[in-house]
Amino acid sequence: MEFSAQQIAAFLKGTVVGDPEVKVSNFSKIEEGKPGTLTFLANPKYEHYIYGTKASIVLVNNDFTPSEPVEATLVKVENAYASLALLLDVAEQTKQRKEGIASSAYISASASVGEGCYVGAFAYIGDGTKVGQNCRIYPHAYIGDHVTIGDNTTVYPHATIYTGCVVGSNCILHAGSVVGADGFGFAPEGEEYKKIPQIGNVVIEDNVEIGANTTIDRAVMDSTILRRGVKLDNLVQIAHNVEVGENTVMAAQVGIAGSTKIGKHCMFGGQVGLAGHIKIADHVNFGAQSGVISDIKEPTTVLGAPAIQARNFMRSSAIFNKLPEMYRTLGQLQREIEELKKQLNK
Repeated sequence: MEFSAQQIAAFLKGTVVGDPEVKVSNFSKIEEGKPGTLTFLANPKYEHYIYGTKASIVLVNNDFTPSEPVEATLVKVENAYASLALLLDVAEQTKQRKEGIASSAYISASASVGEGCYVGAFAYIGDGTKVGQNCRIYPHAYIGDHVTIGDNTTVYPHATIYTGCVVGSNCILHAGSVVGADGFGFAPEGEEYKKIPQIGNVVIEDNVEIGANTTIDRAVMDSTILRRGVKLDNLVQIAHNVEVGENTVMAAQVGIAGSTKIGKHCMFGGQVGLAGHIKIADHVNFGAQSGVISDIKEPTTVLGAPAIQARNFMRSSAIFNKLPEMYRTLGQLQREIEELKKQLNK
């Protein structure tokens, strides 16, 4: 489908600068823009691309003022990035949705599947499980016994939901994700380790997205909980009895150890690691590869391992670069002191 700049601006409540009749039918990155596509500019450091892009329409923020002529038509909006996300969502909704239940899918006689659901080939839905309306269960997905899934949730191929877990509405579980595997619980017994049964479950609230090959372990007792709006990237590890607060986001390879409690609206860069049994306040930001071993009690940004406040980390990094020079200076000073001692002793 094609849409004109004027139609897009009307939908986004924006304004057109340029040709209101120019039309687009696809999206592109600003540096690789092609005629007939729409792109966006939200970060000022990429502004130079807008002067050479071949895209027909560029979404920009209302405060953007070009310093050179721009060939493309601009649509000015309050938030270019959020507006792009809205348009992409509309485009996604126009795609044809799979429907029906494949003959090779297994659905237990005691399970219930809501209206409008798609269940792909060789998907498995166990005893007593309840799947809400308009869900998408893709081929080879495994949903164990006594699982509850809300409406409009998507479970992609080879995702696994273990027995007794709860997944809310409007959630997405990407390929290979695992919900409800045993937590890493073992008790030393002589020279060996005895497995501690993990008899709890995982509870995932509404509007949560779980990346490919991410694992959320079931609790020893009670529940491991992902609150409403949590977004996890690929290859994230959430250990047993962890609680992740609303609208917290984690990039790839984050690892959270057992029984840690994380607040609302936190942001984790890649490869962040948190020790177990600690508490994190709301609105804490973690730079990539931060290692946290103790509570964080107020909103802040941390970097490093062990993690410290970002400003202190940057100052320490600046000193670190000067350590070889400082070491040579220290050696020279030590030699001068020794020489002065010899002269004084004479």
